[in-house]
Amino acid sequence: MLINYKSINQSIIHSIIQPFIHSITQPFLRSVVLFLFLSMTILLFGCKQTTEPKLEPELKLELEDVSCTEAWINLRITNLQLPANVTLYKNSEAQNNILCYGDTLLYVDSLLPNQTYKFKSIVQSSNQQIITSSNELTVTTMDTTSHDFTWQSWEFGQHSSSTLYDVAIIDENNIWAVGEIYMNDSLGRPDPNAYNAVHWDGTKWELKRIYFPTVCGGTSLSSYPAKAIFIFDDGQIWISSSGDKIAILKDGIQINKFCLPSNVSMSINKLWGSSSSDLYAVGNNGNIAHWDGRKWTKIESGTTLPIRDIWGDFNTRTNSYEILAIAAEVDVDKGTKVFRIEKNNVVEENNTGLSWDVGGLWFKSGSKYYVAGAGIHYKHTLRDSIWKRYQRGLVTNYGGDGIRGSDINDVFAVGSYLEIVHFNGSSWHNYLNEISSNTGVLSGISNNGNIVTLVGFNGRKAIIVLGKRT
Repeated sequence: MLINYKSINQSIIHSIIQPFIHSITQPFLRSVVLFLFLSMTILLFGCKQTTEPKLEPELKLELEDVSCTEAWINLRITNLQLPANVTLYKNSEAQNNILCYGDTLLYVDSLLPNQTYKFKSIVQSSNQQIITSSNELTVTTMDTTSHDFTWQSWEFGQHSSSTLYDVAIIDENNIWAVGEIYMNDSLGRPDPNAYNAVHWDGTKWELKRIYFPTVCGGTSLSSYPAKAIFIFDDGQIWISSSGDKIAILKDGIQINKFCLPSNVSMSINKLWGSSSSDLYAVGNNGNIAHWDGRKWTKIESGTTLPIRDIWGDFNTRTNSYEILAIAAEVDVDKGTKVFRIEKNNVVEENNTGLSWDVGGLWFKSGSKYYVAGAGIHYKHTLRDSIWKRYQRGLVTNYGGDGIRGSDINDVFAVGSYLEIVHFNGSSWHNYLNEISSNTGVLSGISNNGNIVTLVGFNGRKAIIVLGKRT
């Protein structure tokens, strides 16, 4: 409401204020009071009070993420009365939405790989008049990768039961796999001392022995079975035993070996780190330990379940690493836990929808999250309320815990009966008819561009499968 104070009846001044002024007998004081009164009158009644100008509604589209077939677009609103009728245009195709809340994440699927789309949103009134429109957002989807691979396989072992647990690719001429391989000695007798690594130089595989301390604090060495391997950008290769021991290689030469200190001692299952001075080891009984380049720190997980896998990825939005670990018992239903590791603390994530029989995970931070086991489970973001799962036979026919990717359009998962599946960003392909076995199990994966290496066992022998994209 606008009020014009100048329109107030001036008789108020004469009827109330003027008698007061005349009651003052001293001329000087009367002049001062009159001056002050006139000044206040100007200040109070000489100005107008107006309403704030009406702010125009605004819409803004921002791309959050894009895959080969999907896009996630943030719709940001300002000064818009809700609920509102919002139409999102994909090129010329319209999609109507009722916006009941504030900023909203819009999900668009059924896109084509390697295509450019233009998005725009408008808000219309009940009589179809445009109230406001957004900026035009240009989005180009990712291209797919090829499913076409040629496969080679090798088996190792002459007695007992040999197997390989983990593998890491440096380049196409430098690949390491670790486990336990039992061979005969020079006289043809079973050698009880296993080879625990095998190295690919581009033309052949060579059996290796990596040495760990036999007893912590002692000087004797043994080639215990090796369980996990991780390669860092500085060329260091960290290999763990199936117990609490670690060996370090550089340029293929072993440069160090040690036991974990007693405060973090564990049976190690996996290693992951952003650098050789920022490394995590996970293992049985819920154990997690962090190496910061100077000391090991125990991280309390709050569970006694074995932690079976760990993975991390750099999130460009938060400018920090996101690190997740998965815990579940092997072949026994004791539930599943997903942990997010932040520095030396653990936060338990939502596990709704996950089966209890899982053991592998891989993700691209903020884009796609996978958990493998009794089927392949997936999420777009950790904020999603439920883990979805592909139906048996749609992607995989059997269970498997190994899953790794080079990007969201190049993901491999492996499992029982040497089953290998590949996601190219748009579709899954199963290579079961190309590589078949009645007894084999693959569990370790490393893929690097156009090369993938898979390890496990086939019967009583260790097996390596090498795939090259054609």
